[in-house]
Amino acid sequence: MPIKNRFAELLPELTAVRRDLHENPEILFDTIRTARIVADKLKAYGVDEIATGIGRTGVVGVIHGKTNDSGKVIGLRADMDALPIHEETGLDYASKTDGAMHACGHDGHTTMLLGAAKYLAETRNFDGTAVVIFQPAEEGGGGGKEMCDDGMMARWNIQEVYGMHNWPNQPLGQFAIRPGAFFASADQFDIVVEGRGGHAAKPHFTVDTTVTAAQIVTALQTIVSRNADPTQQVVVSVTSFETSSKAYNVIPQTVHLRGTVRTMSNELRDMVQDRLTEIVQATAKAFGATAEIDYRRGYPVMVNHDEQTAFAAAVATSVSGQCDVADQTMGGEDFAFMLEERPGAYILIGNGPGADVHHPAYNFNDEAIPAGCSWWAGIIEQRMPAA
Repeated sequence: MPIKNRFAELLPELTAVRRDLHENPEILFDTIRTARIVADKLKAYGVDEIATGIGRTGVVGVIHGKTNDSGKVIGLRADMDALPIHEETGLDYASKTDGAMHACGHDGHTTMLLGAAKYLAETRNFDGTAVVIFQPAEEGGGGGKEMCDDGMMARWNIQEVYGMHNWPNQPLGQFAIRPGAFFASADQFDIVVEGRGGHAAKPHFTVDTTVTAAQIVTALQTIVSRNADPTQQVVVSVTSFETSSKAYNVIPQTVHLRGTVRTMSNELRDMVQDRLTEIVQATAKAFGATAEIDYRRGYPVMVNHDEQTAFAAAVATSVSGQCDVADQTMGGEDFAFMLEERPGAYILIGNGPGADVHHPAYNFNDEAIPAGCSWWAGIIEQRMPAA
């Protein structure tokens, strides 16, 4: 099953859809226009059931095959939200919303799943039920969890679920996947160091929070270098250092640190949280200061299931001729929540050369649409073959 001719025929139509979504990005759960377009198109395609407001602004469509002797139900998920980034592509369909752009290709993901939905509703050449899932708030909002918490899996009896993401600088339309831990957990922390501010000329009368916080930043790096197994992947990054005073001659009363922790296992995740708390509190105490820590667990490790990964790779090979073994990535992906509820797999599709995701010059490559649509369709037709 190479790339289907139907998707080559649909490419101009789907490209127009994708570029319209790109021009009108919406962030987190504010995917009101996007969700409306998705629902309207699913209705026009003849999808059997359409539900909106799942996970606040998510959309679910149900497509029945010609037969349902298998009783199988498979979910296909695409994300819809954009990022709070000012676009710098110079495209004639660049974002019209200042400070928002589709810098991660979710406009392309949504379009590819819409294309697959149109084809599946036209042909229905499968035995079972396909559920197409359009999710808001992947970029930090946990929209996948919200949809699961709304009972999506049980409501439509979804038995397996599959996701896809474009990957810049991977050959255009070529796939890559791996079983097991694939994307990292993504946690966040805020640390507020409290000391005793004062005149910079009289440091002996102060408890210097700048020095204390600097020591904390340095000490936290030992979690990776001295507490974690060197063969395991861990990232601890302090990304913001903000003092309560911006004056040249004032030692600040407080310093606010922000950062992120990424791991590939729950055991490492627990260890890092414990060590971070111990190091911060002990270092602050050593310098006569105090520290408050707000550690928030975000997306869990995204783990591909073995059987479904092998199947997804086989479908990808049938589409593009090969499927590579992907490297693990320390980025987070909230499809992890869906894979915690149901077996499934997440695959990467090459976007060709260009700017990386989350960069203001990034743009989804429309030429990847037929391959992506073909993979979605292949998941349904090959997992639930017509009798």
